Amino acid sequence: MQPRRAADRPPLSTIDVRPPPAERAEVPSGATGRLTIAEVAAATSTSTHTLRYYERVGLIQPIARARSGHRRYGPDDVRWVVFLRRLHETGMPIQRMLAYATLARRGDATISERRALLEAHRDEVTRKLAEQQAHLAGIEKKVRMYEELERQLAEKRGRDAPAPGRRPAAFVPSA
Repeated sequence: MQPRRAADRPPLSTIDVRPPPAERAEVPSGATGRLTIAEVAAATSTSTHTLRYYERVGLIQPIARARSGHRRYGPDDVRWVVFLRRLHETGMPIQRMLAYATLARRGDATISERRALLEAHRDEVTRKLAEQQAHLAGIEKKVRMYEELERQLAEKRGRDAPAPGRRPAAFVPSA
């Protein structure tokens, strides 16, 4: 499939990059109506800089503006940002997020491609989780080893040695 030339593409302002409603994440509580960029940043744990960046690179559609020129996000915009954050937080690179957004813009004809992209990402996340679980198991093993060493030292102290910082009963300081 040949990429379309810039002259053949609609301007970004006319492209809806949001996924179909069934794919949208839940809007955080309190995120109803039109929200300012600061409110969306707080509701989605995203910086205002990141929100502007997502809009500038085309991850989110151009946001509606109030008469003052300030951005006003709707619930669908917030759900899309939450979804993008989820992808980012699970390690999806921006370029792959852009690929997903591009597919979403093209509509239902790309459902299989979007599913495949998300399945590949899911498999990568699953692999990384398994790797982290193995690392955690190693750390837990080391913690158990130190707990056992501490128990053994405590038993030994109880039999032959005073606890750290305590003098043995027979200790007589030299003059």
